[in-house]
Amino acid sequence: MDQQYFKEYYHLERVNWWFTVRRRILRDQICRILNKPKGIQSLNIGAATGTTSDMLTEFGEVMSVEYDQECCDYTQTFLSTPLIQGSITELPFANNTYDLVCAFDVIEHVEDDNKAVSEMMRVCKPGGHIAITVPAYAFLWGEHDVINQHFRRYTKTELLGLLKNHPGKIVYQTYFNSILFLPIAAFRLIATGLNKLKGPKKENIESDHAIFGTEGFFNNLLAGIFSIDYYFLKWGIRFPAGVSIMVFFKKESE
Repeated sequence: MDQQYFKEYYHLERVNWWFTVRRRILRDQICRILNKPKGIQSLNIGAATGTTSDMLTEFGEVMSVEYDQECCDYTQTFLSTPLIQGSITELPFANNTYDLVCAFDVIEHVEDDNKAVSEMMRVCKPGGHIAITVPAYAFLWGEHDVINQHFRRYTKTELLGLLKNHPGKIVYQTYFNSILFLPIAAFRLIATGLNKLKGPKKENIESDHAIFGTEGFFNNLLAGIFSIDYYFLKWGIRFPAGVSIMVFFKKESE
């Protein structure tokens, strides 16, 4: 990939409705679940162009990991906190190092998601937290998943199943991006049906971001609707279905 791609992704992460509102949701839930933490050590896995790493600096020191070497090289040129190239299935850190270990829309990219979660657990301190978000429901699979090199989408039961054999407890779980769930599901199902009718796959496929755009009226409209989720979650409401899932796990104390 060339530098132009990463420049475009840098822009996408900072203006697109999905990324901007998701960041607000994550920040708010970390504050609430970890009781407004200060001075903690966080590990952000799958940093991409660094917006979630920047968000985590509010709570203390942040170390970031990015699997793609070219993306890592690009982000290192401007990120103010440490970033290294590495894999979630083989994290280059000692056991019990971090207070908060995050994988925001990462483990769906990993074939061995059990290994990924085990590595997150290994580097998390006893009494620390694991924070994971993933895309939901296999029936929502579409070109967006293909172009983003996903291996799977999850149900909440499937995601919790990755955590259940580790010492500790689930402290928070919910679907989110739920207000837009029905229109997004309808769009995905119609698009999948039309693609099947057309026959062989198109040579050029597009992500949802490319189809809907990243700026302007429609982007602002979707951000406004997604923000309803933000306020409901802030008020303690949990959703029974949605386009994404969020889970916080507290590792057992020694």
